Amino acid sequence: MAKRKRLSPAPAFEIPDPLAGSGELETKAMNGWVGTRAPIADVAGDAARHAALEEVSAELHSARAEGRMVLRLPLDAIEANHLVRDRVAVDEDDMLSLTDSLRDRGQQTPIEVVDLGQGRYGLISGWRRLMALQALQAEAPEDARFAYIQALVRSPNGAPDAYRAMVEENELRANLSFYERARIAVKAAEEGVYESPKHAVQSLFLSVRRAKRSKILSFTELVELDDQLSFPSAIPEKLGLALVGAMRAQPAFKVKLIAHLGKARPLADAAAERAVLERCMRALTQAAPSPPLERIVEGVELRVQTGKATLSGPGVDDA
Repeated sequence: MAKRKRLSPAPAFEIPDPLAGSGELETKAMNGWVGTRAPIADVAGDAARHAALEEVSAELHSARAEGRMVLRLPLDAIEANHLVRDRVAVDEDDMLSLTDSLRDRGQQTPIEVVDLGQGRYGLISGWRRLMALQALQAEAPEDARFAYIQALVRSPNGAPDAYRAMVEENELRANLSFYERARIAVKAAEEGVYESPKHAVQSLFLSVRRAKRSKILSFTELVELDDQLSFPSAIPEKLGLALVGAMRAQPAFKVKLIAHLGKARPLADAAAERAVLERCMRALTQAAPSPPLERIVEGVELRVQTGKATLSGPGVDDA
């Protein structure tokens, strides 16, 4: 019987570890071809990587253009006076609290800017944060944390949209006075952004209730005394509306008011200025003859005076 020859086992076919070496799995064909990746695999891989890179680049560009990307901008690249600011006075305690927060925790909320080109950015909203960081930079110029500011780049559709963005942000975050609200409307009209203060109030405070808009519009007449008032943002709502009513009823009252303010200068604080304004109102009330009573219905009479209307008589109850 013929002897059978024992065949030695074929060499083991090894699959390289994909985590070792270059991390690329080599294809080894049984027909003897063993080597680098097939050219078609390289082309496909390069195309996929290029497409992914383009997709990421396009998304980053879109996020920046749409204001969804927070940028780290040099503090000195921000033009704070790009828009006329709506804030007249700043509470020192509030600014100290904000400065302490920025020093301890860093900037938590980005400001809003518009790209002016050539590395310059115009401030839309976030004036207090910008001022606080500038103060911290002056306090510690060697601290790199305060040399930059986080910002969202917006693309407002012209100046009206930029002003409205600033106003709406402050309506949500800041307790602005009626005077400050009225002043930004007047200044925006003077800049030619709006046709008149009335149009400015209607556009800038579109989301505000109508009654409040009416009061802001009344205060625009008080802004005519801007150069005469030292603490205008401290004028309370009731007194401001009474002053506007008096100026409407008696044009000479405005002249007298300016004269009294001039004689009282320099005024120590907002309380002193308010006292002068209230004295002028009392003098006007005392000098004016008492208006006649008008009978409305049985038992109810109406008296109309500057800044107020009074119902009286036995027919008047709480309701």
